[in-house]
Amino acid sequence: MPPSFKPELDHPLPLAGVDEAGRGPLAGPVVAAAVILDRGKFPRGIDDSKKLTAEDRDSLYVRIRRMGVVGVGICDVEEIDRLNIYHATMLAMARAVDALGVEPAMVLVDGNRLPKWRWTATAIVEGDAKCRSIAAASVIAKVTRDRIMQEHHADWPGYNWASNKGYATPDHRAALVRLGPCPLHRRSFAPVAALLPPVPALL
Repeated sequence: MPPSFKPELDHPLPLAGVDEAGRGPLAGPVVAAAVILDRGKFPRGIDDSKKLTAEDRDSLYVRIRRMGVVGVGICDVEEIDRLNIYHATMLAMARAVDALGVEPAMVLVDGNRLPKWRWTATAIVEGDAKCRSIAAASVIAKVTRDRIMQEHHADWPGYNWASNKGYATPDHRAALVRLGPCPLHRRSFAPVAALLPPVPALL
């Protein structure tokens, strides 16, 4: 077992790891995942999703779903704009844990903030590098969101979401200026808001 995953053994079972994908993009939902793994039988090769290739993430996604208990929570663009991205992320995490269908004894959350929920939980900075269950959740969240954006690429191919997944890459920013925002863009994010028509003043 990699030494970086040892702290996870200090927590009671069932233990759920939680992570999110998509806080920073200009378009698309924020996706959170919760994963409960069997400490004695789990997919090999789990790591922080950012350190894995797309092929490795896709392979792990299948194996984690087969060998673990997985819940996914999503907040769409309308919720992000209404709640703000922080609160939408917290809500997506709560939805992910609720979707497990199992009451965890402990939840480990990547980062330094916890949602306001009923579960006993601990926030772990860089948790996706320290806890196997959080790393597994990062893979599920990342692959789930990437697939959502790839599906939306067919609807709005001009933004190249199959490649940039809605993040503020140069090609996405250029397309946003050229084409303007579409319904999947986050209107509360400054680069998008700057391209929206002004709101008429009240008389």
